[in-house]
Amino acid sequence: MFSNALALRANSLCRGLLRGTTLTALALCSAAALAADLPKVVILATGGTIAGAGAEATNSATYQAAKVPVDKLIAGIPQLGKVAEVRGEQVFQVASESLRNENLVTLAKRVAALAKQKDVDGIVITHGTDTAEETAYFLNLVVPSDKPIVVVASMRPGTAMSADGQLNLLNAVGVAGSSDARGKGVLVVMNDEINSGRDVSKAVNIRVDAFRSPWGALGMVVEGRNYWFRRLDKRHTVNSEFNIDQIDSLPLVEIAYAAGNANPTAYRALAQSGAKALIHAGPGNGSVAAGVVPTLRELRGQGLHIIRSSHVNAGGFVLRNAEQPDDQYDWVVAHDLNPQKARILASVALTKTQDSKELQRIFMQY
Repeated sequence: MFSNALALRANSLCRGLLRGTTLTALALCSAAALAADLPKVVILATGGTIAGAGAEATNSATYQAAKVPVDKLIAGIPQLGKVAEVRGEQVFQVASESLRNENLVTLAKRVAALAKQKDVDGIVITHGTDTAEETAYFLNLVVPSDKPIVVVASMRPGTAMSADGQLNLLNAVGVAGSSDARGKGVLVVMNDEINSGRDVSKAVNIRVDAFRSPWGALGMVVEGRNYWFRRLDKRHTVNSEFNIDQIDSLPLVEIAYAAGNANPTAYRALAQSGAKALIHAGPGNGSVAAGVVPTLRELRGQGLHIIRSSHVNAGGFVLRNAEQPDDQYDWVVAHDLNPQKARILASVALTKTQDSKELQRIFMQY
């Protein structure tokens, strides 16, 4: 990395070139020129497998997450200095399954603040894979910036054979510093793919190609170069009506998973926990078992929003008034969002409105 102090010294020496100077000054001048041309990228670290360590090199699935600090991650990839002028901040150091709504708000506020700085061209968030898709979607909704914001993770700790974290991070920094990544929403970069934070989900938990979008990747990174294939057509970032500067906390939204032999027990318990909305993670088209319908109608009558989603892994698509008369029951459908992303959007939307028709508009647009 090229420090500000070194840059100032190099610039001073460069001015002396007109009067004749040393080879050292010439080298510093070259370094200053290189640093001036490099994009400035901030890496915000939150923990996860990318900062994990295993007992042996053969431990690719058994390890401790969130062990390596961000400065050590950066120091371990000297090639970063050729891609961007990088600095790191440790925001959290936790496994991502333990992140809470408060963490999301804190992280988003820091991302938004950095995005406003003229000396920041892009932002990378290192994250655990378990909830990376949720964090990426949240940032996609609430950070009003067209600067590249990239979430990156790894499936193997850095101590493992064939660890994927270093290349993922190098690619993520490259994307975050690229002008061609501006305005494309929050991105997730892993396994050489550039996916939309809105679409992508963790589909496999023991392979490096774990993250997939049902509608396809936005692009690829090949030897440091970005190749783009499609754009996200949903509202995001600068086109979003939500802004983290206006959000200090998120209302509680819970998820109830439905399968065969479903009964109302979980739905009632979650409603009693103080939830403002309940995501029904149903099979197929967000189908609801006949024995559960009366309970959901009752809970809606008590003011709890009911949102039908699908737990189909490859891309559930819930059609309104199909399977259930949503208009009649005043329910909302999650469109193509999986249950965990539906929870994120519902939490954000409920900071603005309690109207079910408005909630349905938001789900269709975002």
